[in-house]
Amino acid sequence: MATASHPPSATIQIEQPLPDFQASVKLKYVKLGYHYLITNLFTLSLLPLIVVTAVHVTQLNLEDVKNLYAHLQYHLFAVFAVTCTAVFGFTAYRTTRPTPVYLVDYSCYRPPDHLKVPYHVFMDHSKLHGAFNESSLEFQRKILERSGLGEETYLPAALHAIPAVPSMATAREEAEEVMFGALDNLFNSTKINPKNIGILVVNCSLFNPTPSLSSMIVHRYKLRGNIKTFNLSGMGCSAGVIAVDLAKDMLQVHRNTYAVVVSTENITQNWYFGNKKVNADPKLSFPSRLRRRAFIKQVRR
Repeated sequence: MATASHPPSATIQIEQPLPDFQASVKLKYVKLGYHYLITNLFTLSLLPLIVVTAVHVTQLNLEDVKNLYAHLQYHLFAVFAVTCTAVFGFTAYRTTRPTPVYLVDYSCYRPPDHLKVPYHVFMDHSKLHGAFNESSLEFQRKILERSGLGEETYLPAALHAIPAVPSMATAREEAEEVMFGALDNLFNSTKINPKNIGILVVNCSLFNPTPSLSSMIVHRYKLRGNIKTFNLSGMGCSAGVIAVDLAKDMLQVHRNTYAVVVSTENITQNWYFGNKKVNADPKLSFPSRLRRRAFIKQVRR
């Protein structure tokens, strides 16, 4: 007896991909909510007690108030202990709670127009310098086009000279021009007396002279003798954020004062005059952009 044969069959199972939690849930809002929850945890824990107390108080009549007053007269020590505990707890809460720090104003230094360097001017100066071969000049041109630097990018005066003058003196002149120009605008717009500045944080990664940049600012504006100064150097791009965070932490300790954060960069001594492309790339794109983004922030407690 013949047996009917069935054709072979195959089963295809499609595995469902895991849901993209980052796309479905905005994690930054979850983090923000958690931050607010932890920050106000003590206040939120008191809400049930306040609600229960308010409900009981609304249910009291005149006779209950008289009985409560008479009861408290015979337990003065307990009343005193509870009052002292409440005052101590409130004082501890007020003194340990972080005080908010606010941004008062922001100033960005803008150099004079004669320091602008369009593409063609930069390339002409590079050719006249005589230190670059044709391959290096072509590489510089490509970097300029792709780095995001515009036709109104500024360079310090020392790099406009032919040949350039990358000395310590010209680097200090660049630092003074940027820092003092931004600080003058800041003090003029806020009408704040420099004597009221209690904290100064200066950040510059590529230029760390002696006396320091913070000392130059203290001497220029005759800041008070007990000012807290910090000079951050060699820390890269993250130093700007670190400087603001340092000022915020200092304002938590030193109350009723102002903090000035100066974040800048200096490229006078950091220009590369050679034909190694690995050295020319960051010198062309990175420092020039930082030069345009020199900024000053002031925060107040």
